[in-house]
Amino acid sequence: MTTYNDILTSAKQTLEGVCRVCPVCDGKACRGQIPGVGGKGSGRAFTVCRDFLDGVRIHMDVIHPHFEADTGIGLFGRRFRYPFFAAPIGGMKLNFGGRITEEAYVRAVAEGTRQAGTFAWTGDGPDESIFQTTLPFIREAEGAVIPTIKPWTQEKCLARIREIEAAGAMGFSMDIDSAALINLKLMGKPVFTKSAQELRELVEATDLPFVPKGVMTPAAALRCAEAGCYGIVVSSHGGRVMEDAPAPASQVAAIRKAVGASLKIFVDGGVRTGADVFKCLALGADAVLIGRPYAIAAHGGGAEGVRLLTEKIGAELSETMLMTGCSSLEEITIEHTGT
Repeated sequence: MTTYNDILTSAKQTLEGVCRVCPVCDGKACRGQIPGVGGKGSGRAFTVCRDFLDGVRIHMDVIHPHFEADTGIGLFGRRFRYPFFAAPIGGMKLNFGGRITEEAYVRAVAEGTRQAGTFAWTGDGPDESIFQTTLPFIREAEGAVIPTIKPWTQEKCLARIREIEAAGAMGFSMDIDSAALINLKLMGKPVFTKSAQELRELVEATDLPFVPKGVMTPAAALRCAEAGCYGIVVSSHGGRVMEDAPAPASQVAAIRKAVGASLKIFVDGGVRTGADVFKCLALGADAVLIGRPYAIAAHGGGAEGVRLLTEKIGAELSETMLMTGCSSLEEITIEHTGT
């Protein structure tokens, strides 16, 4: 019977020379490896993600009636087993040495998360095939995939949205945090920052829920709410676009205070365990995205590796909820954490 440790062993062999598959994926061993799996420059914007989450403590409380924790969440008009999902990653050849194909990666995260009761966000990139690869898997998953597009020209973004609609996706995202991504510059593919008006144009162009990714301040979150976005992803693009960005999770509480319940808040960056998911929810996030660990699991075991990782983190979250007296996600609040 395959275990998650077997998946990690296999991934270390597959990714030799690309990713060290460290015991804790914290960005310290891969500083500055872009293209690659590291953070920009010194890697501070990656390593600070783990540093912040490591500094958050969880208050134990086991004096309560026994229960089986309900880890389920409703998003995009559907119900999912856990409040965490595979973050959008693209560019297997550029960033992961082409050890598996783009199609193999998307298949692994789309099928593996679906088997475990969640879903995947998928990526875009300078090669048109990166986005196109996702479309058939959206159909296979009956729409339970969130494709992510780059901040191209408005005309190109609208064309992408039409393709996403035709594939039947339940929503879509745009990683506006890639506006200065070096990989795109190296490939001569122009991307742009987006104004609030441009975001509104995209919202009004479709009935699909729209979730910009790369929102790191309360002011920016409010602009997304005013534009009519369904939600936001608090993200620094894995620490790959701005060397001195703070940990996304450290910004969630202030953003939640600013926007209230007007937006769904997703957050990524350094989340590695079910306890980390719990911390992010306690800080005010609705759900969490996890990137590099899913890429490692896909390289180590395809869909099976992704399923095993999802179930491992889900079990850790359920255990943490039991040990804190939180029988549902709604009961996870800031009072359950400290520093």
